[in-house]
Amino acid sequence: MPAVSPRRNKPRSRGAARTSAADDLAGRLGTPDAVEYEGEEFLVRRVAGSAADKSYRCPGCDQEIRPGTPHVVAWPEHRGADLRRHWHTACWNARDRRGTRPQRSRNAPRH
Repeated sequence: MPAVSPRRNKPRSRGAARTSAADDLAGRLGTPDAVEYEGEEFLVRRVAGSAADKSYRCPGCDQEIRPGTPHVVAWPEHRGADLRRHWHTACWNARDRRGTRPQRSRNAPRH
């Protein structure tokens, strides 16, 4: 009996272009929305848990956002994407009531 290769469940269409990893990531992240915060226009993008592959520090609660956790990325529209901050969704929604927490070293006194 001749060797048989496994059958594909879904045949590739001949005219379909393959998507790159960057296109796939952009599809999972979505497009940013414009939101006004502290008198400045911010771009806000919601990140799905499947697209979150690193850990970040939330400026709202100063806690870690673990990989695989859906969250929000926000940055000032006119000052550049290098000021992006990753927020927990609840912290971003409560940003007007909560504000950002200063980051301290472990041995710093809490006054």
